[in-house]
Amino acid sequence: MINKEFFKQLEEISVERGIEMESLVDVISKALVNSYKKAHGSTSVKVELRAERNEILMHSQQLVVAKMDEEYDGEMDRILLEDAKKIRSSYRVGDVVELPINIKEFGRLAATAAKNVFTQNIKALEREKAFNFFKQFEDEMITGEVIDINDRFITLNLGHNTTTLLPLNELLPNDKFGIGEKIRVYVKKVEETTKDPKVFVSRSERNLVTRLLESIIPEIKDGIIEIKGIARDPGDRSKIAIYSNDPRVDAIGSCVGENGSRIKEVVAALNGEKVDLYKWSEDVEEMIANSLQPADVTKVLNVDPKTKTSLVIVPDNQLSLAIGKSGQNVRLAVLSCGWKIDIKPTSQAYQEGLLF
Repeated sequence: MINKEFFKQLEEISVERGIEMESLVDVISKALVNSYKKAHGSTSVKVELRAERNEILMHSQQLVVAKMDEEYDGEMDRILLEDAKKIRSSYRVGDVVELPINIKEFGRLAATAAKNVFTQNIKALEREKAFNFFKQFEDEMITGEVIDINDRFITLNLGHNTTTLLPLNELLPNDKFGIGEKIRVYVKKVEETTKDPKVFVSRSERNLVTRLLESIIPEIKDGIIEIKGIARDPGDRSKIAIYSNDPRVDAIGSCVGENGSRIKEVVAALNGEKVDLYKWSEDVEEMIANSLQPADVTKVLNVDPKTKTSLVIVPDNQLSLAIGKSGQNVRLAVLSCGWKIDIKPTSQAYQEGLLF
């Protein structure tokens, strides 16, 4: 049967919903088979949809047997050899008799099958497509549009007929968004459900800062500059160890950008969260000293690679800066460089004979 209109509608659905034509043809074929079986009680029918010819073909199938065996457990309908020979004399036991089904007489069932496909199977294909799309962004950053706000969640439209809930406890302290605003979030996990995929997002995850840096600073995305360590107090401050794999490229300068343009863009995306960058070094003493910036360091002592512990001496007037408010600076330094750091002022170091 030739049906140009039917295949034209399939193509429109394929384009509109972003579903491959091959997948549409497959689910409609299955729907036609199931509908025919239900209407005629037959368990053996084959459907071919030849989109290139705008052609729909259906055939009933019967296995040629010498006799009807009551213990037969095959899926295909059977036909006795003597009856098969009335159709074609060359049929032998084991052959499959295929008889064409008049599609026009099957029109009502076909329409019902198509309707069921559009309301069930097509939606299943869309859900699968959406899940596969968002699964590839797990542990990545995406952009969502705010479509609703309540006292517990911000609802984001992620596209692909998918929305997600951003819990308020996953926001940054300075985050204030309005309806229609687009925000960048980190995808923590994606789960497949019987409905739309469940996408778990956050703005407080440490790696959101990493993904922002990758998106804004080409040298990081290209691997020229490497993020060696990162620690974060969401919404307040991040401390990041960076290293240039190319001696001609200044890691700090490249990340800061001309007149601070690049790092300002990162800070703006985090609604004012401070971002401290320091140079990672293979020289452990240098790296530990750098991690305590903006404080100056006099000397790094007692570096123990086994326990990854160290003692840092700082000028007396730099002690509070090195430690930071509520110990934040040294804590973020420890987390970002991976070394334990004990800090002492120079006056105490001299008293204890640590400095001469």
